[in-house]
Amino acid sequence: MNEELTILVGKCLAGHQPSFIQLIDRFRGQVFGLCFRMLGQREDAEDATQETFVRVVRNLHRWDSERAFEPWLMTIAGNRCRTKLAKRMKNPSPVTLDYPVEDHKPVYGVPGLLSEEVDLVLLSLRDEYRLAFQMFHKQELGYNEIADRLEVPLGTVKTWVHRARREVISRLKTRGAIDE
Repeated sequence: MNEELTILVGKCLAGHQPSFIQLIDRFRGQVFGLCFRMLGQREDAEDATQETFVRVVRNLHRWDSERAFEPWLMTIAGNRCRTKLAKRMKNPSPVTLDYPVEDHKPVYGVPGLLSEEVDLVLLSLRDEYRLAFQMFHKQELGYNEIADRLEVPLGTVKTWVHRARREVISRLKTRGAIDE
């Protein structure tokens, strides 16, 4: 951890309110980005981001200064998102359609449509597969960095990314978004 961040955390632990604000401002974008990718809904991501920082403020004294701060923070954010996803699965909101929906294949050649299909498929994957896939392909992180951030073995990350790819391809074929 860099010295500047160590000093900032020390000030937070001493109760210096502006330091808490500075710490939150420093990591808000990263935390929100992770929450949005995991939850797929802006409002839920904003809630999870806020809940993450509430937890960080309450538990900052428990953080082990021998370990990097960012993986600790992102683990808390990931846990908040998983909790929200679990609640969402227990209490799914009913969807009512006011008009008939046509079943059609996506129009190829239009920028963004395949990307949208991939994003839809990612929402149906197991949380850890989706998170590892997004960190590798969208954030362009290496396997080692993903393993550090998620605090899991390197082989586990490679397995999750591989399984996510396999499921994405399979489900895109099923949806008709790509050819067999």
